[in-house]
Amino acid sequence: MAPSQQAKSFKSVRGLLAGLAAGLCLLTGLPSANAQAPAKQPPSAPQAPPQAAPQAAPQAVPGFWDPRRRPERPDLSRLTVIRFLTETDYPPFNYTGADGNPAGFNVDLARALCDEIKVTCTVQMRRFETLVDALTSNRGDAIIASMAVSPQLRARVDFTDPYYRVPARFASRKDAVMPEIRPEYLEGKKVGVIAGSAHEAYLKAMFTDAELHPYPNDDAMRAALRKGEVDFIFGDAISLAFWINGTDSGDCCAFSGGPFVESRFFGEGIGIAVRKGNDVLRQALNWALFRVWEKGRYTDLWLRYFSVSPF
Repeated sequence: MAPSQQAKSFKSVRGLLAGLAAGLCLLTGLPSANAQAPAKQPPSAPQAPPQAAPQAAPQAVPGFWDPRRRPERPDLSRLTVIRFLTETDYPPFNYTGADGNPAGFNVDLARALCDEIKVTCTVQMRRFETLVDALTSNRGDAIIASMAVSPQLRARVDFTDPYYRVPARFASRKDAVMPEIRPEYLEGKKVGVIAGSAHEAYLKAMFTDAELHPYPNDDAMRAALRKGEVDFIFGDAISLAFWINGTDSGDCCAFSGGPFVESRFFGEGIGIAVRKGNDVLRQALNWALFRVWEKGRYTDLWLRYFSVSPF
């Protein structure tokens, strides 16, 4: 899914996230009590981890909008059409539907935004690595394609507020699920992670007493957990959620602990890109994103596409 080196770079950033503002996500509009960003602990008496328990948490729907910071309705009179650009093949966020038309979470969200703004909306699918050039050359007005905000991209485009993040999470076998994970709980535990990833860097910085087992790719890492060769794996929570709920996992595994969203490692979030200086559209989309969330339409979309929450 990455025909060029540039696309690989974009997508690796996107897959790390963001994901999923600066450090903590807001769940259902309130400061999250579950988002974890552990600091190193001073030496102390060993603390026993909580007793393993089966995972039965309710579906968590992320929200990245603070109801105390309601945006003012901007002047929408200058907007007559929004030409959204999205990518061709990144399910469930973007894909071609059975009728041949664009489909997915991003596409449905774009249409909901246009409904809120009361403006005509078009959605054009393009290869991911061509999206920024298409936007800057005025072949579209906004990119909604799970594009991670980064300093490199900010030099070329402007972004709305984040509309989701990709947190990092631990997964374990179902008979060893832990409701909470702290660095001291994983002392001596075998933890699988992708070699050279931001997830590995995070573990090296924060979980210094865990025994890290680097793997070259997701398939090898997940197979190690399925076979019991490692106690936990740590990675992109969105892809892990689909693996856990899919046939490839063999119903072996579940999330342990809550999400980790440290922006220094996992990015600023996923935003909608607009051309530099297009504040009219950027502010309109920020207002519409808040309204779609406030009315519950964002929650409906999230539950439609994510049967196992990454949060």
